[in-house]
Amino acid sequence: MVIETRRKIEALTRALVLTNEQLEKVSALLLHQFYKGLSHTTHKEASVKMFPTYVTDVPDGTEQGKFLALDLGGTNFRVLLIDLNGDDFHMENQTYAIPQEMMLGAGTQLFDHIAECLANFMEKQNVKKQKLPLGFTFSFPCQQEGLTSARLVKWTKGFKCSGVEGEDVVQLLRDAVERRGDIDIDIVAIVNDTTGTLMSCAHKNRQCRIGLIIGTGTNSCYMENVYVRRASTPRRKISTSYMERVDNSVDLWDNDAYEPRQVIVNTEWGAFGDDGCLDFLRTKYDHEVDAHSLNPGKQLFEKMISGMYMGEVARRVLVHLTNEGLLFNGKGSDLLYTQYAFKTQYISMIESDRKYVYDETRNVLNQLGLTHATNDDCNNVKLVCARISTRAAFLVSAAVSTILNKIKRPYTTIGVDGSVYKFHPHFHDLMEKKIEELVMPDYKFDLMLSEDGSGRGAALVAAVAVRTKE
Repeated sequence: MVIETRRKIEALTRALVLTNEQLEKVSALLLHQFYKGLSHTTHKEASVKMFPTYVTDVPDGTEQGKFLALDLGGTNFRVLLIDLNGDDFHMENQTYAIPQEMMLGAGTQLFDHIAECLANFMEKQNVKKQKLPLGFTFSFPCQQEGLTSARLVKWTKGFKCSGVEGEDVVQLLRDAVERRGDIDIDIVAIVNDTTGTLMSCAHKNRQCRIGLIIGTGTNSCYMENVYVRRASTPRRKISTSYMERVDNSVDLWDNDAYEPRQVIVNTEWGAFGDDGCLDFLRTKYDHEVDAHSLNPGKQLFEKMISGMYMGEVARRVLVHLTNEGLLFNGKGSDLLYTQYAFKTQYISMIESDRKYVYDETRNVLNQLGLTHATNDDCNNVKLVCARISTRAAFLVSAAVSTILNKIKRPYTTIGVDGSVYKFHPHFHDLMEKKIEELVMPDYKFDLMLSEDGSGRGAALVAAVAVRTKE
């Protein structure tokens, strides 16, 4: 009976197990989306937008001074003060909560809250009277129009603030600061968390050319080589062979020379599959999670990977198996049947149990009111969690290998940040092994955990911007 139950559970969750052949198809589809996003002629219909960030250099070790950073990308945001002297830095920071009602309310309310927290932090650090350069990490899909200008394309990660989509978020922050009148800041750069992660890791390791987030959401950026065509030509480009001007009204470069340049490209790959190209591997559980989300039909790649959704995918699998009588003797609990009650951190806890040990698994199940779970139930719950997290790690690996194969560098460091990568006990090892299988053998890589990447990286972008301006 126990063996038969296990076989049925394995069969019902087999669609979560991905082969290398499927992952190579994912990679080929993503590369096609990269080129669509990079091309002026196909950018509008591309689901993977490939936004240029206007960040054209990594730290070179000569940056110095005091810099502020704001880091907004989830239910909390941070304010940081960084004192930089080349490779040395000192950092102070404080985390502030964003209440749920503020995530769904008026945009002015959100930015007034951010400005208030910034002013309080500056007063606490005795820099309220100083005008300091500030780097702003804003980790939502934006169309950048310059290093200090970015329009929000769409909210993700549970945010639905009104009056922000389509607006320049830097200007919204400036307006909120001006309404206060008690602080003066110089916003010199806006980046997303992937760019911040890349810059933070590049400060320590000059070979870092990819920034990767696997946390509440998932996204990546990388340094793309570009060439500038002279203004006198009919259609001006920034291009490898595909990367054309997304917005021809904006000057990306400070001269018109035929000169190889580089720019960090924000892929926004969370929206990969929104055009239906990943339907061949999406399961009924993925369809359920998407249908009951705040943004049905959007961010479909992210919904198979990120911390916001992974626990909910697991919960829906467990509910289905319980209803089939294969788990918990067919008897669930109120929390098991409550949307998002099974947190993604539970997956990390459960998978930290050694083989045939169920301490953390039973701890989680007890929290969910499943105190009647048997050891066999615990073992089968571990199987479900492992299949979901392994799928997530493999999908990210396929995407990372796509970038490595595209940029063709002999060696690349990949800066990684995010709670899923940091806290899941096997995610790093799963990724390392799978990327090695999928990437061309000539291209070597290392995964580097970012420390305070999204916040410190914004300050580093500001520092590089100040250095290059000087």
